[in-house]
Amino acid sequence: MARILGIDYGRRRTGVAVTDPLQIVAGAIGTLPTHTVLQFIKDYVAKEEVELIVVGQPTQLNGQPSESMRYITPFVNTLRKQLPEMPVVMYDERFTSTIAHQAMIDGGMKKSDRRDKGRVDSIAATIILNDYLSSKR
Repeated sequence: MARILGIDYGRRRTGVAVTDPLQIVAGAIGTLPTHTVLQFIKDYVAKEEVELIVVGQPTQLNGQPSESMRYITPFVNTLRKQLPEMPVVMYDERFTSTIAHQAMIDGGMKKSDRRDKGRVDSIAATIILNDYLSSKR
C-alpha cells in the first residue's frame, strides 16, 4: 500500500497530513504557505509512494459549496494537471476547524497555543484524512 495525502487548503496557509503506508492512521505534516503547497506536493510524491490526494471540500450546512470553493477548485484543477497520474478526491470538511479547536482544548493545549492558526490547519488536515479513512472502512 501507499500513503494518502490530506490537504486543508486555505488562502494563506494550507494544512497537510499524511497516512502511514498501511493507511491506518493519519498524522500532520504541518502547515505551509499556500503559494508553496503545489511544489511541496510534487516533491513529496516524487520521494514517497502516494496513491491518492484528499482535498477538503468546504460545504455549508445546507450541503451547498461554500464561498471558499472559488479558490479551492482552481487549485484542485491545477493539481490534477500537474500530477495527471495521481487521483485527487474532494472530501467534506464541514466543522473540521471547530473539531480541531475542540481537540486542542481536550488535549490540554494552552490558550496561547490554540491561537496559532497554522496549528489548527494542520490538525484540520489530519481530521479530514482520518474521516476519509473511516468512511472507506
